Amino acid sequence: MKQLFFDEDLVDITNRIVDLYSEIEGKNILLTGGLGFLGYYFSQIFMYLNEHHLKKPCKLIIVDNAITGNNKKLSKSIQYIHHNVCEPLELEEKIDVIIHAASIASPFYYQQFPLQTFESCTIGSKHLLELAKKHSAKFVFFSSSEIYGDPDPVHIPVLESYNGNVSTLSSRSCYDIGKRGGETLCYIFSESYGVYTSIIRPFNVYGPGMLQKDYRVIPNFASNILNNIPLNVYGDGNQTRTFCYITDAMVGFIKVIFKGVFRQAYNIGNPSPEISMKDLVKMFSKVIGEEVEFSLIDHPSTYPKDEPNRRCPNIQKAEIQLGFQPSVSLDEGLKKFFNWAKENYDY
Repeated sequence: MKQLFFDEDLVDITNRIVDLYSEIEGKNILLTGGLGFLGYYFSQIFMYLNEHHLKKPCKLIIVDNAITGNNKKLSKSIQYIHHNVCEPLELEEKIDVIIHAASIASPFYYQQFPLQTFESCTIGSKHLLELAKKHSAKFVFFSSSEIYGDPDPVHIPVLESYNGNVSTLSSRSCYDIGKRGGETLCYIFSESYGVYTSIIRPFNVYGPGMLQKDYRVIPNFASNILNNIPLNVYGDGNQTRTFCYITDAMVGFIKVIFKGVFRQAYNIGNPSPEISMKDLVKMFSKVIGEEVEFSLIDHPSTYPKDEPNRRCPNIQKAEIQLGFQPSVSLDEGLKKFFNWAKENYDY
């Protein structure tokens, strides 16, 4: 790959978190899942801050077992530990912040690794929370919008207080219930042991750096368009999502990490537009300037059951408490992503 991100995106992110520089300076930060899509952005952001903005650099330690990642893309200035978070981790140096982002988020891959997916959210979270307790570190858990299941329409846009409705007996359960278990462990450790915990619930984040074979909808569509393959839209195509461009998402994540209120969960995403998959195809047509063909097909047997019909966040808590506000429109973000894909995907 030529480049996993746009330089201007990195500048945009760091310019929007100026008020947090003092919170980041000098911190020892442990990041699990640092070889993944989001983890790579975190590593680049912290290294960019060290080079250009922070008076006292932060130290980043990445922990990953590389089950779906690649440590060759890491800077030599980042300490990398090849480790499975489902095993206890001992560190001599003081850790200030633990960001637990180790997880398999693509349905295609978490069905291949269901036990690993579930255990990273539960057993992994327990080990890392014990580490946070030992170091008196802040612990931030990357949960998911999937914990809400298929929300009742009266609860859309979804508030963090909505309890959701998720099956324990489906091919999605390893991820959905795993994330719920991780959240519960955060509550237990904060309630029983005083560990400072915050929870992030991302909603459909996309952007440069997503693998061509990620098998989520936006890279899927982009790859097929570039290879002149008609798009397949599952079901009736009326299922809806909202999509959050990576720069907005990373700003929101960093605000939660360094400003998040004790024991609170935050939806981080873009509430608008809530768009159907059929209309997403039309949006791609607009972005590339030509008609994109698509077919409605049944969900394949390999696709996890219990797909939510709608997914749309209420982000008022993050707006009020953290000053989070997405600024990248869907057509702007798709245009940037597609231009990046043209330079980095095989076709």
